[in-house]
Amino acid sequence: MFAEFLNTLPPFAQPLAELVRSGGPVVTILLGLSVVSLALILAKVFQFQLLGVGRHGAARKALGHWLAGRRAEAGKQVMASNAVMSEVLRKLLQAASGAEVNREFLKEDIERICNQRIHTLRGWLRPLDMIAQTAPLIGLLGTVLGMIEAFQAMQGAGAAVDPSVLAGGIWVALLTTAVGLAIAIPVSAIVGWFDSRIEAEQAEMESIVTAFFTGAAAERPASRVVSLETPAKASEARYAI
Repeated sequence: MFAEFLNTLPPFAQPLAELVRSGGPVVTILLGLSVVSLALILAKVFQFQLLGVGRHGAARKALGHWLAGRRAEAGKQVMASNAVMSEVLRKLLQAASGAEVNREFLKEDIERICNQRIHTLRGWLRPLDMIAQTAPLIGLLGTVLGMIEAFQAMQGAGAAVDPSVLAGGIWVALLTTAVGLAIAIPVSAIVGWFDSRIEAEQAEMESIVTAFFTGAAAERPASRVVSLETPAKASEARYAI
């Protein structure tokens, strides 16, 4: 039934059908993994676009407004962006604008929110990493099974061994390893790229949150550090050298 389905494929898909015929069930499994990995990659790209990964401009501008005492402008800036970094800063600004805010509690809670967002961004990376690791092993398994069949055929032929037949069996066996590597190499590279984007997002979160609590004293010699302990202290302007 499966062979009949392959025969019904359009002409442009016949090379793929021939690959499945030559490689057997192992190549079919690998091609199925490639489809799954492609779907996960597209889902991750869409997620990154939806959450605005890498778009930090609005959050940086909002932080600058806040440190300069322009709270209304800071709120408008973070409300106008749907990036994950703007969302984190928006929660931080809303909490800091409350009547009574404990600085330590706020810092710990915003770290909790940041960890949740990073965990969300890391979703679906584990299945991709598993595919990148197991695809070569599955291909190697297919090669070993194919080599066993080839040598069994050579043993059954006895002295009348046809080298061309043996060579044909060997290249078909090696085909599964090639397919497994062809899937694993790009998937592994893409997983590394996703990881680098997530690490950059995490570093930016830590940088902006730290700058909020310290007033970016190292970069702004006359920046205003606002205490969050009590309303009275929150209204005082203190300058860090």
